[in-house]
Amino acid sequence: MNRIYLDHAATTPTDPKVVEAMLPYFSEKYGNPSSIHSFGQETRAAVEKGREQVAGLIGCAADEIVFTSGGTEADNQAIEGIAFANQQNGNHIITTAIEHHAVSKCCEFLKKHGFEITYLPVDKYGLVDPDAVAKAITAKTILVSVMHANNEMGTIEPIKAIGEVVRDAGTRYLVPGTKDGKRKIYFHTDAVQTVGHIPVNVNELGVDLLSISAHKLYGPKGVGALYIRKGTRLTPFLHGGSQERNRRASTENVPGIVGFGVAAELAKGEMLADAKKMAGLRDKMIKGILEAIPDTQLNGHPTERLPNNVNVSVRYIEGESMLLSLDMEGIAASTGSACTSGSLEPSHVMLAIGLTHEVAHGSLRFSLGKQTTEEEIDRTVTELKTIVERLRSMSPLGKKN
Repeated sequence: MNRIYLDHAATTPTDPKVVEAMLPYFSEKYGNPSSIHSFGQETRAAVEKGREQVAGLIGCAADEIVFTSGGTEADNQAIEGIAFANQQNGNHIITTAIEHHAVSKCCEFLKKHGFEITYLPVDKYGLVDPDAVAKAITAKTILVSVMHANNEMGTIEPIKAIGEVVRDAGTRYLVPGTKDGKRKIYFHTDAVQTVGHIPVNVNELGVDLLSISAHKLYGPKGVGALYIRKGTRLTPFLHGGSQERNRRASTENVPGIVGFGVAAELAKGEMLADAKKMAGLRDKMIKGILEAIPDTQLNGHPTERLPNNVNVSVRYIEGESMLLSLDMEGIAASTGSACTSGSLEPSHVMLAIGLTHEVAHGSLRFSLGKQTTEEEIDRTVTELKTIVERLRSMSPLGKKN
């Protein structure tokens, strides 16, 4: 039985070209990039090349990239770093009800340390209203953090419009003694699900900080990056050595950074063609499921969504039951974020868009990859239809076919 992998939002396979580029940095080119001898300078050059490649993917300067251990650290560093470095100007942070736990739990941590957190609601498609952001900003606001695209339902947020709102709001709260008197409100976006999949340019989006994870774009696990716009006041997340221009202590993950750089370069060249192909398969899969299986619904925005995301709710059945049945047929999907697998609670994202607990529990996420084929989509729809009919015939939750 050929297995089908449709969980690329959780992680992607590492591209063979990425693996090939990384291998010498495990055993042949192993110097510490902070060492001044030739072994160290060789790996230092590799780290800086990786930095330029990642910067090139999102349109920033290389020295605005700080490498991290992944997307979670990047999110934590952005939010805590801004909070503690700027608390003399205010203690208010604005975020949304649908953020990844890397953001929401970081905000919960800050709340215990005296910060005020506003969680903005979203509409039925999962969209954040820029006007709601404007209304939520107060004289104490120091940071706004809104994800670029939701990891569960794929809705792409209006980040550019929100960035304009945040910049304009700074002029409403003048701060005596600061340059031009304007109050600086920082804007962060978690772009873990978008970088490498759709075009991302930090200047077009108007963000001050942006989080990336390598393993979401066919790079290795255990490495990520935080874009930090020049002039941003940020308290370091790790303390120790002077790596990453004193912004992130710890010896750099050289093989990971090399692989990240190659993955970024590959994505820059292949992204548009891959996205076009995946969007076609995504739409075919959505249409196939909704037409073949009664009492199903698409979650997330019908058009403003990631090209590889299909999230559906199937009424009268638990998502976990469908997931296990699909796995027995060799098909990998998920019920939501990989970071919350094992939780018995319904997805906070599905509840935020207005689904009942029952419908939220019946949600499935299929996330396509650049190697996904039309035959795999057809087989998945067929298998899912059979699984749903079988499970519904046994379901105690209500309607049966």
